[in-house]
Amino acid sequence: MNKTQAKKFKKLLEAKRAEIVGRAQQTLEQDMSLDADDLPDEMDLASSEYLQAFTFRLRGREKAFLDKIQKALDRIDEGTFGVCEECDEPVSVKRLEARPETTLCIRCKEDQERVERDFS
Repeated sequence: MNKTQAKKFKKLLEAKRAEIVGRAQQTLEQDMSLDADDLPDEMDLASSEYLQAFTFRLRGREKAFLDKIQKALDRIDEGTFGVCEECDEPVSVKRLEARPETTLCIRCKEDQERVERDFS
């Protein structure tokens, strides 16, 4: 991977990271205030608590995604970005454009999914 491509992917990953962090900050500032006095009955309170729990689960998934993004940024800095962790072959640029945080080429990812399906 050349320096221009690596720079493009770094910018893309940093933008994804900034978007996720921004949503997390918005959640903390706006969505996490639950005041029972604002809710007229128990059903409203229960519904609000459910939505709050759902939001926390989404943010948990986003934390895992942030970890993947950081690892991809680290691989760019190390010069190993775009190399499959399984087979050491290059990951196609098309795949990286779709999922820049990926660590596997499409063949290894399909093999991984097949194994996971077989054990399910």
